[in-house]
Amino acid sequence: MMQELIAAIDLGSNSFRLQVGRIVNDQIYPLDGLKESVRLAAGLGGDKLLDESAQLRGLNALRRFNERLGGFSPDSVRAVATNTLRVAKNADAFLRQAEDALGFPIEVIAGREEARLIYVGVAHTLPDPHRQQLVVDIGGGSTEFIVGKSFQPILLESLYMGCVSFSLQYFPGGQIDKRGMKEAELAARRELQAIAHPYREAGWEEVVGSSGSAKALVEILTQNGFSDGGITRDGLERLRTALLRAGSLDRLELAGLRSDRLPVLLGGFSIMSAVFKEFDLEHMVFSEGALRLGVLYDLLGRYHHHDLRDATVDAFMTRYGVDRAQANEVADTACHLLEQVEPAAADPDQLDRRFLRWAAMLHEIGISVAHSSYHKHSAYILANADMPGFSRMDQGRLARIVLAHRGKLERVAGLDPGSPDWLLIACLRLAVVVHRARDGRGIPPIQVSREGRAFAVAAPQDWLKQLPLTAAALEEEQRQWLSVGRGLAVRATATGPLAA
Repeated sequence: MMQELIAAIDLGSNSFRLQVGRIVNDQIYPLDGLKESVRLAAGLGGDKLLDESAQLRGLNALRRFNERLGGFSPDSVRAVATNTLRVAKNADAFLRQAEDALGFPIEVIAGREEARLIYVGVAHTLPDPHRQQLVVDIGGGSTEFIVGKSFQPILLESLYMGCVSFSLQYFPGGQIDKRGMKEAELAARRELQAIAHPYREAGWEEVVGSSGSAKALVEILTQNGFSDGGITRDGLERLRTALLRAGSLDRLELAGLRSDRLPVLLGGFSIMSAVFKEFDLEHMVFSEGALRLGVLYDLLGRYHHHDLRDATVDAFMTRYGVDRAQANEVADTACHLLEQVEPAAADPDQLDRRFLRWAAMLHEIGISVAHSSYHKHSAYILANADMPGFSRMDQGRLARIVLAHRGKLERVAGLDPGSPDWLLIACLRLAVVVHRARDGRGIPPIQVSREGRAFAVAAPQDWLKQLPLTAAALEEEQRQWLSVGRGLAVRATATGPLAA
């Protein structure tokens, strides 16, 4: 049953945000929000390692969020992490501590997935979402650009430039001079040149800014009389004059400038100024919708079984010419075997079952590249393609299961011995083996059980005699499972129904 309250946590490069929403008639009404200025990106050194002080700031913020989330069920909370945790080499170690502090899983999402979720959030706040919009979201470590219309993104991009990283790199110590500002804007424009042409070709009727930098600039421009509303080209030039006149953040006095935005103002301003010049903009409105609101609406869609991940899997099957009848047979058998070991997987919404089914539906996409070693091609596509709705960790999990669905299990020997993925891999491998003939024989009369770290397969003796190729493949499976120290015993039973 759908929960009344849902929550989203955005582990951004500048701030960590918690948003609690109430669901009323398929709409989300913000109920409560918390913000912590963690400045995670400021702790990312040249070696791409996140320093201890930044990690501590993040963990302390998440512990405070944990208190607010008391009583929330796991399926009513979604936490996502963005650019800094995409690039930090020690992100995995930090995330283990972060999940303990928060009390919920944390997904690291890819840049274009971040852009998609931002657009979902923004589109739900616009008075006329059916107009074509250009959305610009300047974050702490990356900036997302989306052209979209009627709740559907048309172009998505994430560029590696943000208000924290640019402030540190081009305005050390908060000093403001023409040289630093020019270098920052040129660096941003070089990044923008790669996307400017296709975006201008797509076009837009309105330009929308979201998140902290855009909000701060709107407040400063309007409260100081630099703009009558929103962000304007002229307003940015007037602000530039004021910034250069001050010479440093210490001497900067502007109405509407909040202390928590001061350390990242200059980086955000430089990027926004470059966006206006490269896209030839005159005016930008601000939307309160942002990543966390998009996460809430995405979560709402999953409640209503409109999970974007299902649509993405279907689109990939079409794109890569998957044999749908074969994929469905393998998926049905794999899920049937999973239920034998894990009765809870009889629920179609059970997460392990969903991942197993997605993996089964996509395990042959690599055949579109080459039949030889196609499982490696399938895994590569799943790990690296843009897959709307899937986090990077989701994609990594799918890739791992698919990589292991045939051939040597040694390729995944490093998988945690206690991981549930071992069971999913076993179910998928067995399903692929019994459906190798691609003859539509249906779910086979075999039983799977778990014996400690090993698995056991029971199959009718007369069934095995009728299918010598399958029997030989099951013998090979025993050798493969022994190679990773787990074991899989195949036992022939005296009687049993014949295969369909």
